[in-house]
Amino acid sequence: MSAPSAPAAHFAPGLAAGARAGLPVVLGYLGIGFAAGVIERAAGLSNAEVLFVSLVLYAGSAQFILVSLVSLASPASAIVLTVFFVNLRHLLLSAALAPHLRGLPAWQNALLGLQLTDETFVIAAARFARGDVPAAARASWMAGLNLAAWSTWALANLAGALFSAQLAAAPGATRVLGYALPCMFAGLLVLQLAAHPRLRTGLAVCAFSAGLGVAVQAFWPGPWAVISATLAGASLGLALERAAA
Repeated sequence: MSAPSAPAAHFAPGLAAGARAGLPVVLGYLGIGFAAGVIERAAGLSNAEVLFVSLVLYAGSAQFILVSLVSLASPASAIVLTVFFVNLRHLLLSAALAPHLRGLPAWQNALLGLQLTDETFVIAAARFARGDVPAAARASWMAGLNLAAWSTWALANLAGALFSAQLAAAPGATRVLGYALPCMFAGLLVLQLAAHPRLRTGLAVCAFSAGLGVAVQAFWPGPWAVISATLAGASLGLALERAAA
């Protein structure tokens, strides 16, 4: 019997390693996804619709916005355009990871990109930059990370929808669950900064992006706060990295 090829030999270990790397995201998604399911069910979506939205749209901020717009009986065109602009940042996230996944078939890149989120991007970008994932195992590692986060998000959404009736008697429950999102991002930010070779540069980019996002949101509410902060923060980070090189 011939020995397995290099990609096949790295598939199972890479898949398992990616799933383990996604543990911080999985733990965060349990609370956030549960809260999303409760809110979506309260907005009138059926259990099946909640599961469908979580599997297909798979975007926390966009799903909360979707529920708000549906509750306001907004036209379909407004809902589609708003969700599109909110998720437009994923083009930048995918472009940042693309150099680490060169050589993959287009369909594999498409599948990996479709399941990318802010949180999985942070994990993947840090691991790839440090060289923790062998090049031959990056596709399976990314698939493991994505599948762990995606399945957890969908199941948490469904669980929130199923138990929404029981939580209706406890109005403060969803408010408590809402703290899971900022706590998860704070944890990921600390991990990212700790791994950054130049801590001051990372802190400067974070502070600048956060300030810009708040300012834009105050004067121009909508999805542009996230988009402008992402573009400006990425540009500043690149400029500082080149200046320090």
